[in-house]
Amino acid sequence: MTLPAAPPVAPPDTPRARTLALVVLALVLGGFGVGVTEFVTMGLLPQIAEDVGVDIPTAGHVISAYAVGVVVGAPLIALGAARLPRRGVLVGLMLVFALGNALTALAPGYGTLLAARVLAGLPHGAYFGLAALVAVALAPPGRGGRAVGTVMLGLPVAMVAGVPLGTWAGQQLGWQVAYWAVAVIGVLTAVLVRAWVPAFAAERHASFRTELGAFGSLQFWLTMLIGAVGFGGMFAMYSYIAPTVEVVTGLDRSWVPVFLLVHGAFSVVGTWLGGRLGDWSVLRTLLLMGLTSAVSLLAFWQTSRWLVPALVTLSLVAVSGSAWVIALQLRLMAVAGPAKTLGAAMNHSSLNIANALGAYVGGLVIAAGHGFRAPSLVGAALSLGGLVLLGLSLLVHRRDTR
Repeated sequence: MTLPAAPPVAPPDTPRARTLALVVLALVLGGFGVGVTEFVTMGLLPQIAEDVGVDIPTAGHVISAYAVGVVVGAPLIALGAARLPRRGVLVGLMLVFALGNALTALAPGYGTLLAARVLAGLPHGAYFGLAALVAVALAPPGRGGRAVGTVMLGLPVAMVAGVPLGTWAGQQLGWQVAYWAVAVIGVLTAVLVRAWVPAFAAERHASFRTELGAFGSLQFWLTMLIGAVGFGGMFAMYSYIAPTVEVVTGLDRSWVPVFLLVHGAFSVVGTWLGGRLGDWSVLRTLLLMGLTSAVSLLAFWQTSRWLVPALVTLSLVAVSGSAWVIALQLRLMAVAGPAKTLGAAMNHSSLNIANALGAYVGGLVIAAGHGFRAPSLVGAALSLGGLVLLGLSLLVHRRDTR
């Protein structure tokens, strides 16, 4: 399986290593901000619910609202921006991202909060998609998977440092402070991208029709569904990690950032591992990490009652989920064919369908009275559903190869 070919446009005459390092730094910072805003909501869910006057399952829809923004924004922006210079699009996306998070912090009630989260989510998928394309364009031959894994490190680093710190700060100073910080990161990223990312020319052969052609591929849809269903398993559990820690594990709320820190640290490991496994075999990585995800979520259903076992199984969920994300990104970029921008962006659209699905189904089983352990069991079932879809994709892949 091969990655899309790099654009035929060379970056400016600067030393390659220096150029790549600065580009990676700028793109990782943006990914860090996106990771914080996506996941800090889960750690601050009880505080948000109390402040806007709703219960926790209803507040969980704030997570779904962000996911809706990602799902809608990724294809629309990718289709509209296919022929535009990538650096300019990245700058614009980060400015919209900053605005959405500032409006989140200013939201006076539940309805306006939902609208602000949709706006904040719109640039998410297109940003990571374009970042992946820039990384592949600058990477040495045969290192595309590692390059994508590197620029995606912003997400797990956010979960290691940004999300626990944002959760702690939100608990102490008010949940809004986390979103103000993310807005500042968005503006700073826009400045650094403008300064450091090479001015790649627009794709001459890209067009609305070319990008739209990806939707005619069965493998494209199957890969989207693998992410939407399979990765929903992780979100079903993780969306309600704060009340799980407090109610099921029986710990003080001060332990919530510790759980987020453990999840984030092992997500860094999974992202690093996913890039290297992706250069080995994308399809085998999807199968291996999907199985690990299903087993670890089923284990967390049992172990979440005790501190140390809960942390161990949570780390397995984090490693398998993060590696799976990188493999899905690489798979979509390959099966999209010439629709590079759309293929790269739609991975995050798929994953945020998973976000919305997992948070919604997890909230349903809690609201039905099954307790905060139940979302982990639902998550294991969703991961198995993703594996079934992967099996179908492999059958189609074998048929097409023959």
